Amino acid sequence: MAPLRFRYQTIELGDVDIHLRTLRNLQEYQDNHRIAENLGISSATWSLFGVVWPSSLVLARFLLGYQLKGKRILEVGCGIGLVTLLLNHLQADVTATDYHPEAGEFLRQNVLLNNGKNIPFIRTSWADTADSGLGLFDLIVGSDLLYEAGYVDVLSAFINRHARPRCEVVIVDPGRGNHARFTRRMEEHDYEHSRSKPKRDDFLEKPFNGWVLQYRRSKKSIADKMY
Repeated sequence: MAPLRFRYQTIELGDVDIHLRTLRNLQEYQDNHRIAENLGISSATWSLFGVVWPSSLVLARFLLGYQLKGKRILEVGCGIGLVTLLLNHLQADVTATDYHPEAGEFLRQNVLLNNGKNIPFIRTSWADTADSGLGLFDLIVGSDLLYEAGYVDVLSAFINRHARPRCEVVIVDPGRGNHARFTRRMEEHDYEHSRSKPKRDDFLEKPFNGWVLQYRRSKKSIADKMY
């Protein structure tokens, strides 16, 4: 099997430059010990984690103006780690997760490229209910996560397991058609929701047809439901 080929690029986010080593393209593939295959990751989907997707660019720019101080933050399905690397640069308390067996090593290499501090990373499945050691978070973020209808239930349950009683969730969805069901599941977990379009998308090659989905849950909403 041929060695992987990489692409090095710099993503400009406002006044912040994030340096990335990504896969050269979506045709790259290397699973010498069939680790990914045994996890259910096919050769057709193996490379999806390793490039920069439009939704992650939208989420990164959105979080530039977000209140991060004092919050423990989780990125779900971090992929190549652009958003996590930005949050790390902004001195946020961020932890990254992804199911792909190579995501953690790519993140480690990209932290080195950016001269950043070590970022906690845990490889986990959304369907895994065992104690992963992740703990609870004040802010949970992710991009382009709802690309299969079957992910709605497991993702909402995963977020609920790792959300503090007062928690915010920001998901950028490119418009794949599953976000309405996901919102209903989040409402069942006592979240209020809103959605908006990005203020601008001229940094993308094509107009962005998706949404920034925001969910908020407070201690009061849970208390109201109990009584």
